Amino acid sequence: MFTDPIKNVEQFGLQSGMRVADLGAGSGFYAKAAARAVGSAGRVYAVDIQKELLTKIKTEAAGEKLFNIEVIWGDIEKPLGTSLRDGALDAVILSNILFQLRGKSEMADEVKRILKPGGRVLVVDWTDSFGGLGPQPGDIVSRDSVKELFEPRGFVVEKEIQAGAHHFGLILKKA
Repeated sequence: MFTDPIKNVEQFGLQSGMRVADLGAGSGFYAKAAARAVGSAGRVYAVDIQKELLTKIKTEAAGEKLFNIEVIWGDIEKPLGTSLRDGALDAVILSNILFQLRGKSEMADEVKRILKPGGRVLVVDWTDSFGGLGPQPGDIVSRDSVKELFEPRGFVVEKEIQAGAHHFGLILKKA
């Protein structure tokens, strides 16, 4: 594995009872790591546009006795696309998703909408294309591009994390 969701979530510093969204949840590795971190008092919303992935997440979570994950079929590139309430969340995870998005600005607006003031975002994405692994070179989203996407929306970089040999990790905080 190129990046370790458990280690990245540990560096994110989620606490018991938090409400977290994993946007573009995909395989659900981050949603499950977050669910363990926030415990039974917390809630994790796994949002994806692919229904079959959400079904897989729900089934695996139940098998692992993680009953604090709610799957949401949604489009994170559309206004209100997550179906979550304004200011409802403590944290958002965006892992290996930015390079796939055409509506990055719309996604960033949605993140801003659903986060509480002081809420935080963990962004983990590819640093490069590695011989067919990861995104095409033209689709790479750099650290600086992430900052340029979020800073005009009132986010500040809180810290960088070690996210693996082929990934970068940024934690941004909503002002």
